[in-house]
Amino acid sequence: MANKFIPEEIIERKIFMIRGHKVMLDRDLAELYGVRTMVLNQAIKRNIGRFPKDFMFQLSKEELENWISQIVISNREKMGIRRKPYVFTEQGVAMLSSVLNSERAIQVNIAIMRTFVKLKQILSMDKELAHKLAELERKTEKHDIEIHAIFEAIRKLMAPTPVKPKPQIGFKPDPEWK
Repeated sequence: MANKFIPEEIIERKIFMIRGHKVMLDRDLAELYGVRTMVLNQAIKRNIGRFPKDFMFQLSKEELENWISQIVISNREKMGIRRKPYVFTEQGVAMLSSVLNSERAIQVNIAIMRTFVKLKQILSMDKELAHKLAELERKTEKHDIEIHAIFEAIRKLMAPTPVKPKPQIGFKPDPEWK
């Protein structure tokens, strides 16, 4: 039922990495919930005790500038950015369902939580794949060293060894021969 409201791809595009956390902006959440950003923020301020710093924080000026440059916004006024937005971590988004008590908010939160879980699974698979790739690379390097040693041994066996004539009894070598 949640996917009927919002496709997963739309939610994924609204999740950003800021301060090492996957977060969503207040304006994007308000849009998904079908309320104005001001209404969302008022509901949060009335319940501010539910939103510690690891659930919600306000972007710094530098973070805002970085976010704006990431999404290539040329005109702030068109975006309605008059202040630094609040961003919500996964836990903060989950807490929003208790503040915005509507059927739409519940369904949107379910869709968002599923998207966060999917992103975690993808990230986990990426880490596992990177680990396996590094392991394979180490094994390959070890095999390369071993193969190189085998080729060196074969080359030594194949290399002609200079043969000095054995001195024979009664034979005097030419003094100019070395």
